[in-house]
Amino acid sequence: MNPLQKLHTLGQSPWLDFIRRDYVRDGRLAQLRDEGIRGVTSNPAIFEQAIAGSDIYDEEIQRLAAEGHDAMTIYDILSVGDVASAADVFLPVWEASDGRDGYVSLEVSPLLAHDTNATIADAHRLHRAVNRPNVMIKIPATLGGVPAIRQCLSDGIPINVTLLFGRERYAAVMQAYADAMQERADNGRNTDIASVASFFVSRVDSLLDPRLEEKGRGNLVGELAVANALAAYGDFREFFDGPAFEGLLAIGTPVQRVLWASTSAKNPAFSPVKYVEALIGPDSVNTMPLNTIESYLEMGKPEDRAAEGVSRARQILAEAKQIGIDTEEAANELESDAVQKFVDPFQKLISSIEAKRLTFA
Repeated sequence: MNPLQKLHTLGQSPWLDFIRRDYVRDGRLAQLRDEGIRGVTSNPAIFEQAIAGSDIYDEEIQRLAAEGHDAMTIYDILSVGDVASAADVFLPVWEASDGRDGYVSLEVSPLLAHDTNATIADAHRLHRAVNRPNVMIKIPATLGGVPAIRQCLSDGIPINVTLLFGRERYAAVMQAYADAMQERADNGRNTDIASVASFFVSRVDSLLDPRLEEKGRGNLVGELAVANALAAYGDFREFFDGPAFEGLLAIGTPVQRVLWASTSAKNPAFSPVKYVEALIGPDSVNTMPLNTIESYLEMGKPEDRAAEGVSRARQILAEAKQIGIDTEEAANELESDAVQKFVDPFQKLISSIEAKRLTFA
């Protein structure tokens, strides 16, 4: 049993944070599935690297351009096609896990991050377009995104909540899930709707470690991202194991699993598996880029560590707050930056497709 497979025995599902057409078509994605990867996530930056950063898609772009499609429509066709094909690869995992794993995620347009109604419409459009039972639609947990998340879940769309950085917003996301499932239950509808809440990890250290160094608190460098995530895991356990969810749990409603995103180590001084090893616990997902997966296969030592770290994590966050570093304030800064980090590559991608379209037309 390799380390990825061992993670699953501990209650954590390793997913792949990467998608590209050649991996789907030449069997490499299926090989990763067979090695223990149990799902796939994508985002605008990943598609920008795949489509604009290679010639793999040029032949289809040429064909679609000849048919008269504009750049945005071409992107839709390419991304929906890739996600549908990847979902077919992971359908056996979805079936074997009774719909718990085997999902492939596709994100709504990042240009809609603060527009509730437009996000709802785009989520429905993408869900219909992919037309696979094991696809999750990603919606950012912005102030405008949270009510869209609730509505789409109530409508029965599996949702991957993305761009979570702070515990206050995470509390709103968990409540939105419970409210949506309660609405479905009250209307006699099935509450077995899969959802994950993606808590971003390493970016917290990238933002706050320099500030810790400036304050002469090197002892906390590399600690706040994991502490923030583990404190959120404690919130997750308290909410879904507590009275707030008790009635829904009794009728078979699954918990909304917490998903650790941005788990590659940005600081070369850190172990490449730092953010994987520290966040292993039941009812969780860790989505990793290819290089982190390769590192984990080589050096991973899976153990259930999350629950036992919650108390210490909250102490670390309190210590940081005493010296003027508040992770909740940082979360707002990180959210704004993260939305822009998806908008920029998305616009670059559309511009790249447009340039290719004009060349081929």
